[in-house]
Amino acid sequence: MNFIDLENISRWYGKHQALRDVTLRLEHGRIGLLGPNGAGKSTLLKILLGLLPPSSGVGRVLGHDVHRDGTELRRVIGYMPEADALVPGLAGASYVALAGQLYGMPRKQALRRAHEVLTYLDLEDARYRKLEEYSTGMKQRLKLAQALVHDPPVLLLDEPTSGMDPAGREGMLNLLLSLGRDHGKAILLSTHLLGDIEKVCEGVVILHEGRVLCHGKVAELCQRRQDRFRLQIQGPPGPFLEDLRLEGVRVVHDNGRGDLRVAVPDGWVTRAFFVLADNHGVLIRGLQSDDEDLEELFHRVVGEKAG
Repeated sequence: MNFIDLENISRWYGKHQALRDVTLRLEHGRIGLLGPNGAGKSTLLKILLGLLPPSSGVGRVLGHDVHRDGTELRRVIGYMPEADALVPGLAGASYVALAGQLYGMPRKQALRRAHEVLTYLDLEDARYRKLEEYSTGMKQRLKLAQALVHDPPVLLLDEPTSGMDPAGREGMLNLLLSLGRDHGKAILLSTHLLGDIEKVCEGVVILHEGRVLCHGKVAELCQRRQDRFRLQIQGPPGPFLEDLRLEGVRVVHDNGRGDLRVAVPDGWVTRAFFVLADNHGVLIRGLQSDDEDLEELFHRVVGEKAG
């Protein structure tokens, strides 16, 4: 069974149409919902939670109807909002336990589970501190804790790394990857940050101006390229690169530290890289096809829409 099944979902706010005939059938997995601000991502998440009715169309999450089954939906979904929804004066453990009770858990079970989740997320030492004393990174992990407290099979995450420093962001993404890969959670991660999706997700939905432009496995959506390669070289690059250019090879990117992306002419054979490198005392440490990445996929499908 698909964990998300939507057909022709639209949503209007007055005269503004936030979603336009969204049809999606997503299998259980780690899926990124990618789009710029204003694409309709948050509106879609609220519809999936049963918090916001669609203006038209039908949809189910784990078999629950998005029109009628809001309470049941929120019992099987953990939702991490982008905006802080913290209660001043509450300690971390009390806040997460309160979320568990709101999900329908008995009070004692919710409190016990809150302590377990906070320990898992490395917030054990801060569980009795007031929420207003938490740093931005701690607040983000606390929001993840309240989404996990009732052990839902599905997580909907709205900009989970917002405001975090690089180390905190890396830690959060590792947590999300583990939750999906090692603990079997179905994850829909909504963000405008391509790197977050590349780190965590195996599939992607690209949303733009309220429309789904494409969706599927990232590896299947990205185009294979026979005329582009990535090279890692060691040695003096100047004469080697000059010879490449004379042979019709175009250097697409050179980071100055031996990592190159190149486009080759028709009829090129990869053995020629090694012959030219040997002529100039250069060692090729790595050679692989330079297939389209997620950023290039995004710009391609948005450009095709604009065109």
